[in-house]
Amino acid sequence: MVRAWIHDGADSDQRSEHMTKPAQFVDLDYLKEQGVLYWQLDADNYKEEGVLSKICTERGYDYEDVITCTPATLPNYEEKIKIFFEEHLHADEEIRFILDGSGYFDIRDKQDKWIRIEVVKGDLIILPAGIYHRFTLDSKDYIKAKRLFIGEPVWTPHNRPADDHPARQDYQEKFLL
Repeated sequence: MVRAWIHDGADSDQRSEHMTKPAQFVDLDYLKEQGVLYWQLDADNYKEEGVLSKICTERGYDYEDVITCTPATLPNYEEKIKIFFEEHLHADEEIRFILDGSGYFDIRDKQDKWIRIEVVKGDLIILPAGIYHRFTLDSKDYIKAKRLFIGEPVWTPHNRPADDHPARQDYQEKFLL
């Protein structure tokens, strides 16, 4: 089951948990209020399980690839990790199915606080278009994820501030007002 909590706001190593003391966990209902969707799948048997295929059909995902983020396999690793961690939004949903390893997605909630979402093997997470977010690996420096798209992949980050972007305005109408 996914774990998510209020980020402590510290600027130290982005790969740390950054939990407040005491930890302030949030549940799946809270994430759903922010537009974040989550499923737990069997990463070793997801094809046979059929849940991912059903989600892809229902949501129109027709393109996929796999990315492995580790210092040994991702060119310009440290630079890419810094780019992933810049606060941004996308015009489309961001869909990630974790095949192996672990990391963190941080999202801005309705009060503009960071919520840290830990993703591990078997987690499928969908961030809605227009949500401010960022991504980092944890201290293990390894994640393998299936990325899903509608049509050819478009991964254009719009760094904050981007409140005038149509996806952000749509997100605000659906989830923030």
